[in-house]
Amino acid sequence: MPPGLRREPAGQPVDTFADPPDPGQALTLDDIVERLRLLKVWAGDPSYETIKDRINAAWSEAGRPTGELAGKTTVVDCFRRGRRRLNSDLVIAVVEALHPDVGYVTQWRQAMRVIAGETTAAAHVRVQDELPQDLAEFTGRTLELDRLRSALQRGQHDGGAVVISAIEGMAGVGKTQLAVHAGHLLARERPFEHVLFVNLRGFHPDPAQPPADPAAVLDGFLRLLGEPGHRIPHDLPTRAAAFRGRVAGTRTLVILDNAADEDQVRPLLADTPGCITLVTSRRSLTELPPATHLTLDAFTAEEAVAFLTQAVSGTPVGKDPQAPARIARRCGYLPLCLGLVIGHIRGKPGWTLTDHADRLDERHHDRRLDTGVELALHLSYQRLSGDRRRLLRLAALHPGEDFDAYGVAALCDFDLRTTQAHLRDLRRDHLLQDASPGRYTQHDLVRAFAANLAGDEDPPAERHAALTRLFDYYLSAAAAAMDTLHPAEAHRRPRIASPTTPTPVLTEAGTARDWLDVERATLVATAARTATDGWPSHTTRLSTILFRYLNGGYNNDALTIHGHAYDAARHTNDAKGQAHALTNLGAAYVQIGRFAQAVDHLERALNLHKLTEDRTGQARILTNLGIVEARLGRYRRAADRHGQALTRYRQAGDRTGEARALGNLGFVAARLGDYQPAAERYRQALALCRQTGDHVGEASMLGNLGDVEVRIGHYDLAAEHIQQAMTLYRQHGDRDGEAWTLDSLGILHTHLDQPTQAVEHHQQALSIFRQAGARDGEAYALNGLGEATQAAGQPTHAVAHHGAALGIAADIGALDQQARAHAGLGRAHRTLGDLDQARQHYHHALARYLDLGMPQAEQIRAQMTAVGETVKRGPPAQWR
Repeated sequence: MPPGLRREPAGQPVDTFADPPDPGQALTLDDIVERLRLLKVWAGDPSYETIKDRINAAWSEAGRPTGELAGKTTVVDCFRRGRRRLNSDLVIAVVEALHPDVGYVTQWRQAMRVIAGETTAAAHVRVQDELPQDLAEFTGRTLELDRLRSALQRGQHDGGAVVISAIEGMAGVGKTQLAVHAGHLLARERPFEHVLFVNLRGFHPDPAQPPADPAAVLDGFLRLLGEPGHRIPHDLPTRAAAFRGRVAGTRTLVILDNAADEDQVRPLLADTPGCITLVTSRRSLTELPPATHLTLDAFTAEEAVAFLTQAVSGTPVGKDPQAPARIARRCGYLPLCLGLVIGHIRGKPGWTLTDHADRLDERHHDRRLDTGVELALHLSYQRLSGDRRRLLRLAALHPGEDFDAYGVAALCDFDLRTTQAHLRDLRRDHLLQDASPGRYTQHDLVRAFAANLAGDEDPPAERHAALTRLFDYYLSAAAAAMDTLHPAEAHRRPRIASPTTPTPVLTEAGTARDWLDVERATLVATAARTATDGWPSHTTRLSTILFRYLNGGYNNDALTIHGHAYDAARHTNDAKGQAHALTNLGAAYVQIGRFAQAVDHLERALNLHKLTEDRTGQARILTNLGIVEARLGRYRRAADRHGQALTRYRQAGDRTGEARALGNLGFVAARLGDYQPAAERYRQALALCRQTGDHVGEASMLGNLGDVEVRIGHYDLAAEHIQQAMTLYRQHGDRDGEAWTLDSLGILHTHLDQPTQAVEHHQQALSIFRQAGARDGEAYALNGLGEATQAAGQPTHAVAHHGAALGIAADIGALDQQARAHAGLGRAHRTLGDLDQARQHYHHALARYLDLGMPQAEQIRAQMTAVGETVKRGPPAQWR
């Protein structure tokens, strides 16, 4: 406490210090802080918490949003010495909270303006009549330079029209250097009569250097153009008119660097033919008169490496030849950051580029940034409103690569319209970038910068609450989308409460599917984040909700999400959650043909479900085990598993599961050649699917029924049913079902002696199977291609396709596709005249078909006889 003052009860002025301190005597920021501290003591030395509450009460009454209210820490900072700058609005609010006398508050406002230099600094601006020096290491930006040249050429072609190019981008992306370099290139191609350059200080880091006053800039321009001082008009419109008159009829280049907004730029435009104006800004100057808008992003990887290696050509690379690429990547390919690193490299003559790359890796791991980069980003950040700052910080916590307004609204607890407006403004300021229509992303450096700020400015409880709202939103929206697409299985998914934040309307199948497709990567990231950082039940529920969608061809994502769910359930001793996650993992492994892993996961899940007496859960596991048995060609065992599943589904009253079990029994019957019983099973299942609204199940039964009809020669019915299946699969975006249906169409066209169409369908199916990593389906499609190309008279192609199918089928243990591949190879080699090879493959095919009990064995016997092979009757073992 300063000498001569004695502390009195809070809220009571100090008697021996009758008058509050005079802010007019302050000459520095420390003087202001000292007088603020004295005012606090004079006012009875209330606590910082009390001051904060008074400020927020006044601001709330004035209508300020909750997100822009003061925090205790920011209030305390106003009383801290050694500040380079102060928040003038907050300082005035503190004064009003301590002594709300209008005249006294006015004295403080005047003092703050004097200290910050706002009354005079805006009029102090340096203008130049020559370009700054070009950057010797300038490289890349070829496309951008071409666009600038094209704009100039169009202007000349149109009779010397006005040429204005606005170069926009985030801090540090190299806007100024591009404008300067372009100016030098244009000047070399054709000299200018006048060159004018000014830094408008739109985003200067020092509050004492506010954006330049356009009137002061015009005063400087006119003087450089030869206008006597006494003839320069005083008001802004007249000065602007005088400037345009001075440059009219001349070839003039004007570079307006670092513009704050359109209002600052508009009076400075030459607006006369023959003049070129280049404007750089961190904002999108969308309201600027006809201009070429060029958004500058970070360097490409190649440009960044070229820029770096050219600048430090004398520095040895060291052990790692990829060191320049690593440095460029760690710098986010941002020119400003690369420049800072280049300066550091030049200052460390004993270091190699590998040493520098390793150093940056360490800093990246610690989520630290070079001071210059943080400063450049801070320039844009400091001029944002409180809500936009908070949005930028919380968006950095988002687990996905990009996000939309709904996700950000959940993080910030904003309404949708407010969120959209803030996102547009941040995009305009280049603190966000467009990822796709309606979606945004943050440059890595911006994300790290904002995340660090979030750690400093947003308490852990607030960050946790923001992420909880976000994860609640994704759970709710995913559940809504799945209820729209798969209503028949809604009873298997957990019920999710509606979130408190805005959600999209997902009641149409197409909209629901689009939402899932767009957000899939984010949902995967959400599962990872929730599993490891304290939201385990979100992970397990998300896994269960998304099962049917992921099972439709997104196998890698399925393994990831269900794997995280299993880990989350295991760490929380959630036996039911573990069982569901293991079941889902097992189903995913079935899809990609990793049957051993599938069985392992499914049997572990079955043991857990037996403990919980979950009949539906047990039935799902038995269904998947039956599918594995069928894929491995063990059809009798598969029928047993599916029969057990059918019983449990019926006991549980699960009609959707009952339909699936009937369909699986039909599949087994069809594989064994019992086509009529198989068709009957499919019809029963189809009726149940239609009753329950299981459209994907309906598609499956229609496709399977079509396959059986192909086998028995009912091609018209088969075509009708397969096409109906295709329509349903595509309506629901089920890529896995679409691929199998394409394969069925290929087989149909081969039977119809239309090999060209057959090849096309099998190739489309093969492409989808490969994208999904479904090796079982890949073997099917390759065998189909082999049969189609054989029918087309291309036995050499058939050999290649069947050979590839055989390799995959042998690798995953799919005996039926091994037999099919051998049969196809036998036919192809017979056509090629290689009867020995044909006989060998026929022998292998016959042995496997006999093992499997499949009707194709008799066809192989006939083909073996045709190549002069005596075929004995007997047990399958003798044909191996």
